[in-house]
Amino acid sequence: MSDYMFMLESHLSPEQMRAVSLVETAAEEAGVNAFLTGGALRDMLGGFPIRDLDFTVEGGPSKVVKILEKKYKVSCKQVDEARKAYDLAFPSGVTAEVAMAFEAQYPKPGGPPKVKPSSIHEDLRRRDFTVNSIAISLNKASRGLLLDPTNGLGDLERRELRANSNYTLYDDPSRILRMFRLRARLGFELAEKTQSQYANVREAKLESKIPPAAVRDELHRMADEPNPGEIIETLDREKLLTLFSPSSSGAKLNTAGFSKLLKAKQSVPFGIEFPIRNFGLFLHTLTEKLSDRERKLLIKRCGLSKKDASAPSELHKRAKKLERGLQSAKLKKASLVFDLLRQAPGEDVLYLAMHTTKRIVHDRIKNYLTKYLETANEVTEKDLAHLNLDPASAKFQQAKLDRIHALLDGRIRKPAPPPEPPPPPPQPTSVWARR
Repeated sequence: MSDYMFMLESHLSPEQMRAVSLVETAAEEAGVNAFLTGGALRDMLGGFPIRDLDFTVEGGPSKVVKILEKKYKVSCKQVDEARKAYDLAFPSGVTAEVAMAFEAQYPKPGGPPKVKPSSIHEDLRRRDFTVNSIAISLNKASRGLLLDPTNGLGDLERRELRANSNYTLYDDPSRILRMFRLRARLGFELAEKTQSQYANVREAKLESKIPPAAVRDELHRMADEPNPGEIIETLDREKLLTLFSPSSSGAKLNTAGFSKLLKAKQSVPFGIEFPIRNFGLFLHTLTEKLSDRERKLLIKRCGLSKKDASAPSELHKRAKKLERGLQSAKLKKASLVFDLLRQAPGEDVLYLAMHTTKRIVHDRIKNYLTKYLETANEVTEKDLAHLNLDPASAKFQQAKLDRIHALLDGRIRKPAPPPEPPPPPPQPTSVWARR
């Protein structure tokens, strides 16, 4: 196994690694060359959590997609006919994208590119930034081989965002939004030539060429960032928030709300599974200070679907129902609070953590996030090994839940940690040593 493959496996969750293995196997069966590309490699090599899995296939992924669907029960949906791109949803819950390796030519700024199939090296060179132009081979003969034709690894080491060409931002002005999102997340500086190219693009007012679909997609990506408020503030300083709404900046910029959102996210214990659908929380915070008319204008400018547009109001309704449940006098045991909150969507819990004015609701959510989740996470298969049950069975899951309830309600106690060994006695130092 190559060092890069070992590094990849150590950064991916078991479910993500299983998804990579399935694509690798399907590509081998289809007889095509497949690569893991883009964000996953950037994040792995830069020391960041891997969030996205993007696969690129030379010649097109249609055969790979058919095998994944029929043999491995992966849900596949084509999302871009020109790029032959498909969204993948694996049975484990992992999502990914697979697309054709291609070259792109842009007849005019902001317009759709002319696409034609290419090799993986040409595909990597046509991408936006060097740190996104890295791939690792999933092919049997070259498995684990790192491909880096634009020296993205060097820019990761320098903590620098560098455009792949002198026309990167001209060809697709929506890349300026991605540039500031990545800069905020990674904490990188813009390369001097990239900064100059950006200034020229703004002078030519090419940001006005960004289509609503690109603004909508970027809005969704910002919602999933750990600290979206930092990105919004950056876009405000760059006078780019008007792309979303002319009223979102200045006094209408909800800085305090985004600070609350960040604090709520950070209250979730690290390493504990806590699924959140971020978009409703993000859009609510972004539009909280806007009037109804201003919200409607933002929805229109960003081309949001009815489902997206209604996400904040639906979130509010669900959270209010959860709030009423958390005020119940029947919740006399910690296990009952735990069960109510673990069955609620994560975004509903965080919305209440940000907005509830009920002291009992606030305290119960705080206990759940800071105590109950960690207690539940400490119950392992080893604790229930004496039951001789299959960990995937319903009986095992019920036994695990029963033990969590018993720990939360104090019916059993956590085993005391082993005592730390006493420190070794100080070694006598000779006079000569002291000299």
